[in-house]
Amino acid sequence: MQIKFSTFVLASAALAVAALTSTSAMASTARTLKVPFSFTVQGKTLPAGEYVVTRNDLGTMVELQSKDYSHNFSWLAEATGTAADRVALRFDVDGQDHILRSIQFGRLESPQLTRKVKKGEDITPQLVLSGQ
Repeated sequence: MQIKFSTFVLASAALAVAALTSTSAMASTARTLKVPFSFTVQGKTLPAGEYVVTRNDLGTMVELQSKDYSHNFSWLAEATGTAADRVALRFDVDGQDHILRSIQFGRLESPQLTRKVKKGEDITPQLVLSGQ
């Protein structure tokens, strides 16, 4: 069996394009946001710093991970009608404390992570950190 040089070059080029395509697809499913304050997620206090927000390819989960991989949280997500390219962390603010309320990645949004507000209860202002 003979392998032509042109076939070898074309196959190599096709593999390179496939690798670049999958890399760019992965990059579009992860965004880094800088959180300038410590905050609480599911009862754990996380330090200020950079956090990576990701979504899976199926559009069913969002994830929050610290840049050093020491903290990782995942939630099932629901599709919303909001902006397709927006990535946002929403926080409830209680004095100096910040509690992660929800994560949005494009049209996906986590469930509300903080307790539900009772009828007639004063709603705590939200702080939203977003990136494109």
